[in-house]
Amino acid sequence: PERRGAARSGAGGMRVGMLALAVLLCALRAGRAGGTELTFELPDSDKQCFHQELERGLKFTLDYQVITGGHYDVDCYVEDPNGRTIYKETKKQYDSFPHRTEVKGVYTFCFSNEFSTFSHKTVYFDFQVGDEPPILPDMSNRVTALTQMESACITIHEALNTVIDSQTHYRLREAQDRSRAEDLNGRVSYWSVGETLILFVVSIGQVMLLKSFFTEKRPGSTST
Repeated sequence: PERRGAARSGAGGMRVGMLALAVLLCALRAGRAGGTELTFELPDSDKQCFHQELERGLKFTLDYQVITGGHYDVDCYVEDPNGRTIYKETKKQYDSFPHRTEVKGVYTFCFSNEFSTFSHKTVYFDFQVGDEPPILPDMSNRVTALTQMESACITIHEALNTVIDSQTHYRLREAQDRSRAEDLNGRVSYWSVGETLILFVVSIGQVMLLKSFFTEKRPGSTST
């Protein structure tokens, strides 16, 4: 009886392990909507445009954020293939623009730093195209309830997407905070050097002034 119980417990543990592995593989196999992530430099008084050909009826989402430079703001606009502006914002630090295409063609989205004459910017954007594919092949036409493994797949997939978005957010915040810290460190260094020079000049002036107080003036010799 003890051997049978141990064999049953071992088989049960193996089934649990196989179930966990299947759930993990299912979650990892599920893909996200196609897209592009890019971080680029935007010089002062300059503009950068990007182009993407899209089919009609596709959903796309443009997320962007200014990482470094000036007041961390940038102008952004999106145009459809007919040249019509479907999105326009000025001096935004970050924003998100979801849209479903109405016509087929090349869509253009631009980032402008033309309002700034000396601030160099670093901009990050994430351009996602299409709806996220379903985890299960027959998800849309399914009429029966989900199994335990399928429910676990969906839960893990949503959790992984949340983790990916959180990692991107924290990575951008870390880059932005590092830039601010380096800028603050440079300002403190320059201020410290200036204070040192001023203190040195004042010290020399005080020494010269005190020395003049104790310097004896010799009377000039008079001729007879």
